[in-house]
Amino acid sequence: MYIHQRKEWPEFHWESDKLLGLLASVRNAQGRLLGRLEALGFENISDAVLETLTLDVMKSTEIEGEVLSREQVRSSLARRLGIELPNEIQSSRDVEGIVELTLDAAQNFRALYKISVGNWRDGSHGPMQVVSGSAGREKVHFEAPDASILPQMMNEFLIWYNTADMDDILKAGIAHLYFVTLHPFEDGNGRITRALTDMILARSDGIPQRFYSMSAQIMNQRKEYYEILENTQKGSLDITLWLQWFLHCLHGAIKNAEILFEKVVYKYRFWHKAKECNLNERQQKMINLLLNDFKGSLNTSKWAKIAKCSADTALRDIQDLIKKGILTKGSEGGRSTNYVLTE
Repeated sequence: MYIHQRKEWPEFHWESDKLLGLLASVRNAQGRLLGRLEALGFENISDAVLETLTLDVMKSTEIEGEVLSREQVRSSLARRLGIELPNEIQSSRDVEGIVELTLDAAQNFRALYKISVGNWRDGSHGPMQVVSGSAGREKVHFEAPDASILPQMMNEFLIWYNTADMDDILKAGIAHLYFVTLHPFEDGNGRITRALTDMILARSDGIPQRFYSMSAQIMNQRKEYYEILENTQKGSLDITLWLQWFLHCLHGAIKNAEILFEKVVYKYRFWHKAKECNLNERQQKMINLLLNDFKGSLNTSKWAKIAKCSADTALRDIQDLIKKGILTKGSEGGRSTNYVLTE
Protein backbone atom coordinates (compact mmCIF):
# COMPACT_ATOMS: atom_id res chain seq x y z
CA MET A 1 0.00 0.00 0.00
CA TYR A 2 1.24 3.46 -0.91
CA ILE A 3 0.86 6.35 1.52
CA HIS A 4 -1.67 8.14 -0.71
CA GLN A 5 -3.93 5.05 -0.42
CA ARG A 6 -4.13 5.18 3.36
CA LYS A 7 -7.42 6.40 4.78
CA GLU A 8 -5.69 9.05 6.91
CA TRP A 9 -3.94 10.62 3.88
CA PRO A 10 -2.65 13.37 3.81
CA GLU A 11 -2.33 13.70 7.60
CA PHE A 12 1.45 13.53 7.82
CA HIS A 13 3.01 13.34 11.27
CA TRP A 14 6.55 13.15 12.68
CA GLU A 15 8.52 12.96 15.92
CA SER A 16 9.51 16.56 16.57
CA ASP A 17 12.14 15.68 19.19
CA LYS A 18 14.11 13.78 16.54
CA LEU A 19 14.16 16.83 14.27
CA LEU A 20 14.85 19.72 16.64
CA GLY A 21 18.64 19.35 16.71
CA LEU A 22 18.88 18.97 12.94
CA LEU A 23 16.54 21.87 12.33
CA ALA A 24 18.58 24.08 14.68
CA SER A 25 21.79 23.15 12.83
CA VAL A 26 20.22 24.00 9.47
CA ARG A 27 18.88 27.30 10.80
CA ASN A 28 22.32 28.16 12.17
CA ALA A 29 24.04 27.35 8.86
CA GLN A 30 21.37 29.27 6.98
CA GLY A 31 21.90 32.32 9.20
CA ARG A 32 25.68 32.24 8.78
CA LEU A 33 25.34 31.97 5.02
CA LEU A 34 22.92 34.88 4.74
CA GLY A 35 25.09 36.90 7.13
CA ARG A 36 28.07 36.56 4.79
CA LEU A 37 26.11 38.30 2.05
CA GLU A 38 26.50 41.61 3.83
CA ALA A 39 30.25 41.45 3.27
CA LEU A 40 30.10 40.49 -0.41
CA GLY A 41 28.87 43.72 -1.99
CA PHE A 42 26.28 44.05 -4.77
CA GLU A 43 28.48 42.86 -7.64
CA ASN A 44 29.57 39.75 -5.78
CA ILE A 45 26.02 39.02 -4.63
CA SER A 46 24.82 39.13 -8.24
CA ASP A 47 27.63 36.78 -9.25
CA ALA A 48 26.80 34.40 -6.40
CA VAL A 49 23.12 34.35 -7.39
CA LEU A 50 24.03 33.69 -11.02
CA GLU A 51 26.39 30.84 -10.10
CA THR A 52 23.86 29.26 -7.71
CA LEU A 53 20.95 29.42 -10.14
CA THR A 54 23.08 28.10 -13.00
CA LEU A 55 24.06 25.14 -10.83
CA ASP A 56 20.46 24.66 -9.72
CA VAL A 57 19.06 24.56 -13.26
CA MET A 58 21.85 22.29 -14.53
CA LYS A 59 21.54 19.75 -11.72
CA SER A 60 17.74 19.75 -11.65
CA THR A 61 17.66 18.71 -15.31
CA GLU A 62 20.53 16.24 -14.89
CA ILE A 63 18.48 14.39 -12.28
CA GLU A 64 15.92 13.80 -15.03
CA GLY A 65 18.64 12.57 -17.40
CA GLU A 66 18.87 15.75 -19.49
CA VAL A 67 22.06 17.76 -19.85
CA LEU A 68 21.69 21.41 -20.82
CA SER A 69 24.33 23.79 -22.15
CA ARG A 70 25.86 25.60 -19.17
CA GLU A 71 26.64 28.63 -21.33
CA GLN A 72 23.02 28.85 -22.53
CA VAL A 73 21.64 28.49 -18.99
CA ARG A 74 24.04 31.11 -17.62
CA SER A 75 23.30 33.56 -20.44
CA SER A 76 19.53 33.12 -20.06
CA LEU A 77 19.70 33.70 -16.32
CA ALA A 78 21.99 36.72 -16.73
CA ARG A 79 19.57 38.37 -19.19
CA ARG A 80 16.64 37.91 -16.83
CA LEU A 81 18.63 39.13 -13.83
CA GLY A 82 20.01 42.17 -15.67
CA ILE A 83 23.62 40.98 -15.40
CA GLU A 84 25.95 41.80 -18.29
CA LEU A 85 28.09 38.93 -19.50
CA PRO A 86 30.94 38.95 -22.01
CA ASN A 87 30.23 36.70 -25.00
CA GLU A 88 26.55 36.22 -24.17
CA ILE A 89 24.83 33.58 -26.32
CA GLN A 90 21.26 32.76 -27.31
CA SER A 91 19.42 30.01 -25.46
CA SER A 92 17.07 27.31 -26.69
CA ARG A 93 13.37 27.23 -25.79
CA ASP A 94 13.97 24.31 -23.42
CA VAL A 95 16.57 26.31 -21.53
CA GLU A 96 14.40 29.43 -21.42
CA GLY A 97 11.48 27.41 -20.06
CA ILE A 98 13.31 25.81 -17.15
CA VAL A 99 15.08 29.09 -16.34
CA GLU A 100 11.73 30.91 -16.21
CA LEU A 101 10.31 28.21 -13.90
CA THR A 102 13.31 28.37 -11.58
CA LEU A 103 13.28 32.16 -11.29
CA ASP A 104 9.51 32.28 -10.84
CA ALA A 105 9.73 29.84 -7.92
CA ALA A 106 12.53 31.80 -6.23
CA GLN A 107 11.16 35.30 -6.78
CA ASN A 108 7.42 34.75 -6.31
CA PHE A 109 7.40 32.67 -3.16
CA ARG A 110 4.47 34.19 -1.29
CA ALA A 111 1.71 31.84 -2.42
CA LEU A 112 0.88 29.11 -4.89
CA TYR A 113 -2.19 29.17 -7.10
CA LYS A 114 -3.71 26.77 -9.57
CA ILE A 115 -3.19 28.01 -13.13
CA SER A 116 -4.72 26.92 -16.41
CA VAL A 117 -1.61 26.71 -18.61
CA GLY A 118 -1.63 22.90 -18.65
CA ASN A 119 -3.75 20.03 -17.47
CA TRP A 120 -3.33 17.33 -14.87
CA ARG A 121 -2.55 13.91 -16.30
CA ASP A 122 -5.77 12.22 -17.46
CA GLY A 123 -4.85 8.54 -17.24
CA SER A 124 -5.10 7.99 -20.99
CA HIS A 125 -1.65 6.38 -20.98
CA GLY A 126 -2.44 4.11 -18.05
CA PRO A 127 -1.32 4.40 -14.42
CA MET A 128 1.49 6.85 -13.63
CA GLN A 129 4.31 4.60 -12.44
CA VAL A 130 7.99 4.94 -11.58
CA VAL A 131 9.56 1.87 -13.18
CA SER A 132 13.07 0.48 -13.63
CA GLY A 133 14.47 -2.60 -15.36
CA SER A 134 14.39 -3.98 -18.90
CA ALA A 135 11.25 -4.96 -20.81
CA GLY A 136 9.63 -7.99 -19.24
CA ARG A 137 11.62 -7.57 -16.03
CA GLU A 138 10.28 -4.20 -14.90
CA LYS A 139 10.15 -3.27 -11.24
CA VAL A 140 7.47 -0.81 -10.14
CA HIS A 141 8.91 1.46 -7.47
CA PHE A 142 5.83 3.64 -7.10
CA GLU A 143 2.37 4.20 -8.55
CA ALA A 144 0.78 7.65 -8.27
CA PRO A 145 -2.88 8.30 -7.40
CA ASP A 146 -5.46 7.49 -10.04
CA ALA A 147 -6.11 10.35 -12.46
CA SER A 148 -9.84 10.37 -11.60
CA ILE A 149 -9.18 11.63 -8.06
CA LEU A 150 -6.22 13.84 -8.92
CA PRO A 151 -8.14 17.15 -9.29
CA GLN A 152 -9.53 16.80 -5.77
CA MET A 153 -6.15 15.82 -4.34
CA MET A 154 -4.42 18.75 -6.05
CA ASN A 155 -7.04 21.13 -4.69
CA GLU A 156 -6.30 19.79 -1.20
CA PHE A 157 -2.58 20.27 -1.82
CA LEU A 158 -3.04 23.90 -2.91
CA ILE A 159 -5.16 24.66 0.15
CA TRP A 160 -2.57 23.03 2.40
CA TYR A 161 0.27 24.93 0.74
CA ASN A 162 -1.39 28.31 1.17
CA THR A 163 -2.79 27.80 4.68
CA ALA A 164 -0.58 25.36 6.62
CA ASP A 165 1.12 27.28 9.43
CA MET A 166 4.46 25.66 10.29
CA ASP A 167 8.21 26.12 10.07
CA ASP A 168 9.02 26.84 6.41
CA ILE A 169 11.99 24.47 6.30
CA LEU A 170 9.84 21.56 7.48
CA LYS A 171 7.10 22.71 5.12
CA ALA A 172 9.55 22.58 2.21
CA GLY A 173 10.37 18.97 3.05
CA ILE A 174 6.71 17.99 3.36
CA ALA A 175 5.70 19.83 0.18
CA HIS A 176 8.46 18.02 -1.71
CA LEU A 177 7.17 14.62 -0.62
CA TYR A 178 3.50 15.61 -1.00
CA PHE A 179 3.78 16.95 -4.56
CA VAL A 180 6.09 14.26 -5.96
CA THR A 181 3.74 11.62 -4.51
CA LEU A 182 0.76 13.15 -6.33
CA HIS A 183 2.79 13.26 -9.57
CA PRO A 184 0.12 15.43 -11.22
CA PHE A 185 1.64 15.87 -14.69
CA GLU A 186 2.58 13.50 -17.48
CA ASP A 187 6.14 14.83 -17.39
CA GLY A 188 8.32 17.28 -15.48
CA ASN A 189 7.05 16.35 -12.00
CA GLY A 190 10.54 16.09 -10.50
CA ARG A 191 11.65 19.50 -11.76
CA ILE A 192 8.44 21.15 -10.60
CA THR A 193 8.77 19.44 -7.21
CA ARG A 194 12.26 20.87 -6.75
CA ALA A 195 11.08 24.31 -7.90
CA LEU A 196 8.29 24.22 -5.28
CA THR A 197 10.85 23.21 -2.67
CA ASP A 198 13.03 26.19 -3.60
CA MET A 199 9.96 28.41 -3.51
CA ILE A 200 9.29 27.62 0.15
CA LEU A 201 12.99 27.79 1.07
CA ALA A 202 13.13 31.27 -0.50
CA ARG A 203 10.29 32.26 1.82
CA SER A 204 12.24 30.76 4.72
CA ASP A 205 15.26 32.89 3.77
CA GLY A 206 13.03 35.92 3.33
CA ILE A 207 14.80 36.96 0.12
CA PRO A 208 14.17 36.17 -3.57
CA GLN A 209 17.81 35.34 -4.34
CA ARG A 210 19.06 31.76 -4.14
CA PHE A 211 22.46 31.10 -2.60
CA TYR A 212 22.32 27.32 -2.20
CA SER A 213 21.07 24.58 -4.48
CA MET A 214 18.94 21.69 -3.22
CA SER A 215 18.88 20.25 -6.75
CA ALA A 216 22.67 20.02 -6.82
CA GLN A 217 22.72 18.32 -3.43
CA ILE A 218 19.96 15.88 -4.41
CA MET A 219 21.98 15.07 -7.54
CA ASN A 220 25.01 14.36 -5.34
CA GLN A 221 22.89 12.04 -3.18
CA ARG A 222 20.63 10.74 -5.92
CA LYS A 223 20.78 7.06 -4.92
CA GLU A 224 19.95 7.84 -1.30
CA TYR A 225 17.21 10.22 -2.45
CA TYR A 226 15.36 7.62 -4.50
CA GLU A 227 15.74 5.01 -1.76
CA ILE A 228 14.32 7.19 1.04
CA LEU A 229 11.57 8.46 -1.27
CA GLU A 230 10.48 4.94 -2.24
CA ASN A 231 10.59 3.69 1.35
CA THR A 232 8.57 6.68 2.54
CA GLN A 233 5.95 6.34 -0.19
CA LYS A 234 5.50 2.68 0.72
CA GLY A 235 5.45 3.33 4.46
CA SER A 236 3.16 5.01 6.94
CA LEU A 237 2.31 8.68 7.26
CA ASP A 238 4.98 9.02 9.95
CA ILE A 239 7.56 10.86 7.82
CA THR A 240 10.21 11.43 10.48
CA LEU A 241 12.91 9.54 8.53
CA TRP A 242 12.11 11.47 5.34
CA LEU A 243 12.34 14.82 7.14
CA GLN A 244 15.63 13.80 8.78
CA TRP A 245 17.05 12.96 5.36
CA PHE A 246 15.70 16.20 3.88
CA LEU A 247 17.28 18.30 6.65
CA HIS A 248 20.65 16.55 6.22
CA CYS A 249 20.44 17.18 2.46
CA LEU A 250 19.59 20.85 2.98
CA HIS A 251 22.45 21.24 5.43
CA GLY A 252 24.80 19.78 2.81
CA ALA A 253 23.48 22.23 0.20
CA ILE A 254 24.17 25.17 2.49
CA LYS A 255 27.69 23.93 3.31
CA ASN A 256 28.45 23.58 -0.41
CA ALA A 257 27.26 27.16 -0.90
CA GLU A 258 30.12 28.26 1.34
CA ILE A 259 32.51 26.77 -1.23
CA LEU A 260 30.70 28.67 -3.99
CA PHE A 261 31.05 31.91 -2.01
CA GLU A 262 34.80 31.38 -1.76
CA LYS A 263 34.88 30.92 -5.53
CA VAL A 264 32.94 34.15 -6.08
CA VAL A 265 35.27 36.11 -3.79
CA TYR A 266 38.29 34.60 -5.55
CA LYS A 267 36.94 35.65 -8.95
CA TYR A 268 36.29 39.18 -7.68
CA ARG A 269 39.81 39.51 -6.29
CA PHE A 270 41.28 38.04 -9.46
CA TRP A 271 39.53 40.52 -11.77
CA HIS A 272 40.22 43.38 -9.39
CA LYS A 273 43.93 42.56 -9.67
CA ALA A 274 43.79 42.04 -13.44
CA LYS A 275 41.69 45.07 -14.38
CA GLU A 276 44.74 47.18 -15.24
CA CYS A 277 46.24 44.52 -17.53
CA ASN A 278 44.46 45.62 -20.72
CA LEU A 279 43.27 42.17 -21.82
CA ASN A 280 41.74 41.53 -25.22
CA GLU A 281 38.33 39.84 -25.69
CA ARG A 282 39.87 36.41 -26.34
CA GLN A 283 41.88 36.58 -23.15
CA GLN A 284 38.89 37.72 -21.11
CA LYS A 285 36.79 34.88 -22.53
CA MET A 286 39.38 32.22 -21.80
CA ILE A 287 40.07 33.48 -18.29
CA ASN A 288 36.33 33.42 -17.54
CA LEU A 289 36.23 29.80 -18.72
CA LEU A 290 39.16 28.93 -16.46
CA LEU A 291 37.42 30.60 -13.53
CA ASN A 292 34.22 28.64 -14.21
CA ASP A 293 35.23 24.98 -13.86
CA PHE A 294 37.14 24.59 -17.12
CA LYS A 295 37.23 20.89 -18.04
CA GLY A 296 40.61 19.32 -18.78
CA SER A 297 43.90 21.15 -19.25
CA LEU A 298 44.45 24.30 -21.31
CA ASN A 299 47.00 24.20 -24.11
CA THR A 300 47.66 26.29 -27.21
CA SER A 301 45.56 24.19 -29.58
CA LYS A 302 42.58 24.17 -27.20
CA TRP A 303 42.87 27.95 -26.79
CA ALA A 304 42.88 28.40 -30.57
CA LYS A 305 39.84 26.15 -31.02
CA ILE A 306 37.72 27.78 -28.30
CA ALA A 307 38.76 31.36 -29.08
CA LYS A 308 38.47 30.69 -32.84
CA CYS A 309 41.88 32.03 -33.71
CA SER A 310 45.14 30.71 -35.18
CA ALA A 311 47.63 28.74 -33.11
CA ASP A 312 50.13 31.62 -33.42
CA THR A 313 47.57 34.10 -32.06
CA ALA A 314 46.71 31.72 -29.24
CA LEU A 315 50.37 31.41 -28.29
CA ARG A 316 50.82 35.21 -28.30
CA ASP A 317 47.73 35.58 -26.07
CA ILE A 318 49.09 33.00 -23.65
CA GLN A 319 52.62 34.42 -23.56
CA ASP A 320 51.20 37.88 -22.89
CA LEU A 321 49.22 36.53 -19.92
CA ILE A 322 52.32 34.77 -18.59
CA LYS A 323 54.26 38.06 -18.73
CA LYS A 324 51.45 39.78 -16.87
CA GLY A 325 51.52 37.10 -14.16
CA ILE A 326 48.01 35.81 -14.92
CA LEU A 327 48.92 32.41 -16.40
CA THR A 328 51.63 29.97 -15.40
CA LYS A 329 52.98 26.91 -17.18
CA GLY A 330 51.73 23.66 -15.72
CA SER A 331 54.01 20.91 -14.46
CA GLU A 332 54.06 19.01 -17.76
CA GLY A 333 56.33 20.18 -20.58
CA GLY A 334 57.03 19.49 -24.26
CA ARG A 335 53.98 18.61 -26.32
CA SER A 336 51.99 18.29 -23.11
CA THR A 337 52.64 21.89 -22.07
CA ASN A 338 49.54 23.30 -20.41
CA TYR A 339 48.69 26.50 -18.62
CA VAL A 340 46.90 27.33 -15.37
CA LEU A 341 45.83 30.49 -13.58
CA THR A 342 48.47 31.89 -11.29
CA GLU A 343 47.52 31.39 -7.65
